[in-house]
Amino acid sequence: MLKYALFDLDGTLTDPYEGISKCLEYALQRMGFKLHDDYKKFIGPPLTYSFENFCGMSRDQSLQAVKVYRERFSTIGLFENYLYDGIPEVLQFLRLHKVTLAVATSKPTCFSQRILDKFNLSQYFDVIVGSELNGERIEKSEVIKECLTRLNVSQSDLKFTYMAGDRKFDMSGAVKNGITGIGIGYGYAQGDELKESGATYIVPDVKSLLSLFEKLIEN
Repeated sequence: MLKYALFDLDGTLTDPYEGISKCLEYALQRMGFKLHDDYKKFIGPPLTYSFENFCGMSRDQSLQAVKVYRERFSTIGLFENYLYDGIPEVLQFLRLHKVTLAVATSKPTCFSQRILDKFNLSQYFDVIVGSELNGERIEKSEVIKECLTRLNVSQSDLKFTYMAGDRKFDMSGAVKNGITGIGIGYGYAQGDELKESGATYIVPDVKSLLSLFEKLIEN
């Protein structure tokens, strides 16, 4: 049975690579750091995590880099983003079958809302939960927990609740909150991270995601 479906945003509903990569280059240049050779790994984790672990920044430097990154992202970068083919049909199908939907993303809520509005996706979701610009709730497990709270998901309904996301942070966050992880193979997962972080299912494309939801509803 499927009652609740939570979705990551970047790499799951939309492809944000162009905007994120350009904003990362903008921030690194402004901060005087060498440009990175693989921006794909930056998609999914909190920005502070990425700047510290992939660029060797200190905590203070990473916080400053996030501010610089958002100078471009808040006006240009968030709209350099593309909807994956078939996503509206997936969401329409789930709503038709009375599944309650939510977005659970590490991206700040204010940016996430604008991106979803751009693609006319906000209408499908009961709640949209992201991080806060002040640095609160950046861990994916915290975002998922807040989603479950706002949706009033009972303890007994956790087994009917699923989290679809393309990075290990989505899967480990799902496991930590007692819900089932659906790994998105068409996003930005690195190697076997989805399986290793606890994904119960892994789908290679949007069509397969829809087929999985059809099976879960039938059961």
